[in-house]
Amino acid sequence: MVLAGLAVFGLHALTDRYDRSVAREELLDPGARTARPNLSGPLNYLLIGTDKRPNDTTSEQRADTILMVHVPAGLREAYLVSIPRDLLVAIPAGHGYGGGQDKINAAYEHGGGGRSGAQLLSATLTRMTGVRFDGAALIDFSGIRKVVDLLGGVRMCVDREVRSIHTNRVFSPGCRQMNGAEALDYVRQRYDLPGGDYDRQRHQQQLLRALLDRAGETNLRNNPVKLDQVIRAVGESLTVDTNGAPLDDLVFALRGLPANALQGIQVPSYPQVIDEVSYVVLDNGGDGLFAAVSGARMPDWARGNPRWVVRL
Repeated sequence: MVLAGLAVFGLHALTDRYDRSVAREELLDPGARTARPNLSGPLNYLLIGTDKRPNDTTSEQRADTILMVHVPAGLREAYLVSIPRDLLVAIPAGHGYGGGQDKINAAYEHGGGGRSGAQLLSATLTRMTGVRFDGAALIDFSGIRKVVDLLGGVRMCVDREVRSIHTNRVFSPGCRQMNGAEALDYVRQRYDLPGGDYDRQRHQQQLLRALLDRAGETNLRNNPVKLDQVIRAVGESLTVDTNGAPLDDLVFALRGLPANALQGIQVPSYPQVIDEVSYVVLDNGGDGLFAAVSGARMPDWARGNPRWVVRL
């Protein structure tokens, strides 16, 4: 989406640079992918944000952020569906894991992280939701922090005071420009927030919106060096699976998606303690959300379920 936002500065130059820097892997399990995607829509993508840190080569990494991105036909709006990291799911056997119930963010770790971890996570999601994906991306924190800084920061609005458990930084209410480290620190907080992980999901969705806004505001056309740096930073932060779609076709198709057409969606669910472990469980099977995603009825679902819609 950020690449599409930058496409106005030269599609071919952008994709040529991106092709040279991005890693490509088969991130989707065979049973979780669609046939070659129809780039006129509707489209469903899986975004996985990992908690991998610089120089961390271990496989013991959970998926810190899981987003299903639904783009209806016409490609003029998008729904960011945040999957609760503590959602209790049945993880199928595979990639050295015997299968069993666990939090959904553990599927990435049980699969060994990286390509195989993403495949097990995608298989888990498809088994739970019935949704198959047209592509996927793995995103790491260090790369996103660099992108934010190269764009000159992003404007984030804090609605209530929160103290970081990682840096002890205090975020006071109000709107301000945040650098990469500040923005990522803020959107990772969930403790002491009234909505807990639901507030964290909302803040992460807001960061994506802020990134797209900033990409559109920044005058990179007249700064080819900075444009090259941003494109390379985006590429270096991602591992992608386009499911056979040429990258330039995908970027061209999404180029008209405006930042103000993004809507955040939270999965109908509630927290529950089971055997002294805190989980999140689906409310009434997700209350029709996943059927709406797979059946391309998200606009109707969003209008009928305003409680779970986040205005970004």
